[in-house]
Amino acid sequence: MSEEVLLARVKALEEEVERLKAQLKVERDGAKTSASLQTESLKHQEGEENRSKQKKRGAERPFDFSVHPRRHVALRLAYLGWQYQGFAVQENTDNTVEARLFEALLKTKLIQDRQTSSYHRCGRTDKGVSAFSQVISIDLRSTQYGGGLGVTVPAGVEVKGKASAEELPYVKILNRVLPQDIRILQWAPVESGFSARFDCQSRTYRYYFPRGDLDVDLMAEAAKQYEGTHDFRNICKMDVGNGVLQFQRTILSASIQPAQLNPTGPNDPHQLYVFQVKGLAFLYHQVRCMMALLLLIGQKLEAPEIIEQLLDVEKNPRKPQYSMAMDYPLVLYDCHFEGVNWRNETEEENHVLSSLHQHWVQNAVKTQVLLGMIQGLQKTTTEMTSLQCWLMEGSRQRKYQPLLDRPRCESLESRIQHFVKRGRLEQEEGENGEETTVFRGKRSKHSHLTTTNQIQEQNHGAETHD
Repeated sequence: MSEEVLLARVKALEEEVERLKAQLKVERDGAKTSASLQTESLKHQEGEENRSKQKKRGAERPFDFSVHPRRHVALRLAYLGWQYQGFAVQENTDNTVEARLFEALLKTKLIQDRQTSSYHRCGRTDKGVSAFSQVISIDLRSTQYGGGLGVTVPAGVEVKGKASAEELPYVKILNRVLPQDIRILQWAPVESGFSARFDCQSRTYRYYFPRGDLDVDLMAEAAKQYEGTHDFRNICKMDVGNGVLQFQRTILSASIQPAQLNPTGPNDPHQLYVFQVKGLAFLYHQVRCMMALLLLIGQKLEAPEIIEQLLDVEKNPRKPQYSMAMDYPLVLYDCHFEGVNWRNETEEENHVLSSLHQHWVQNAVKTQVLLGMIQGLQKTTTEMTSLQCWLMEGSRQRKYQPLLDRPRCESLESRIQHFVKRGRLEQEEGENGEETTVFRGKRSKHSHLTTTNQIQEQNHGAETHD
């Protein structure tokens, strides 16, 4: 083959390669364009779906509280406090009843925030304490554009056709999101100035205990000494650091009676009794200290007169050191208000009853299992283990030391001076030249006590705290 023919052949092959390259490029570009279009289509579709979901959730438009009426209401709730660190919100834990309650209120959009909700609580139960009738007052979102008791209608909102709407089912709404051991029982519309704390007429506590070998008649007799207005500084935990400087409290009634309508027998050591005390307000750990003294009297370790002696702060200005009664048998049983018309939601009442029955069945069966074991062991022994000792905190002394012979706690005056030095309290000169003490300490971010007058109202029993 000649050189000219070879060159022509090479040139033809090069042209063919270039043609194939061009064809391949066109095909690749077409594939990229198709894939790009498909990707863009998928992205657009996903974006539309996301926008649709967000629109359904209301994520693009925050809930507008300003167009809804607000209604000042009272809520009555029950809770089993055994697993909680108390009712009131605390800075060092969120395991409180109040924390769960506000989570539910915020989740259901019944309030915008705590600070603007005009919130007050009737009682401040401590760790492990339960309640059957705790009451709070609060502003909740409402449907009543036409106004009504406790209703505030926003200005400039169109109300035509909205005035006849039924009120929101507050009990049902909240119980659907609250834990099973916290239940709203009733609600009531109240005046805008109503306060669950300051308008409460009385609080009633119950403390349950087994008879054991206690002298319940002697305890009932001793309990009557609590009635009346007394200085309870020796029968409480003095909360001077939080501004509680006045310890006079009024007890309207105090009694001990069988907890069951049909007692199993007059001498049954497993029969449950209840110490019921009704007062205007209570001090920190007051009821548990009252019960501790009654348990000592029931064991005949102390005479009934010990109560009268400890209430005499002139003769006994300093509290003897003694343990309180345990927390779990204590229940805030009732908070009484005048003129409050509670509203029931029948369906929710049935749900609450069903839930309580479930709790009761579980615990009643466990109780009977334990009782069966006890009775089985008692068939082989005549010695009866004392039951009442298990309701006192701390260990029991081998040799009992009478209360008035024990070491004493600091006096009220000493505690005041301690917190004055720390800057929590300040002493000022009163109108008559007398020295007065006022609370200046750091308050919790959740506290609503912002004035000296409010502190004084607290000291005079505006809020129960046990």
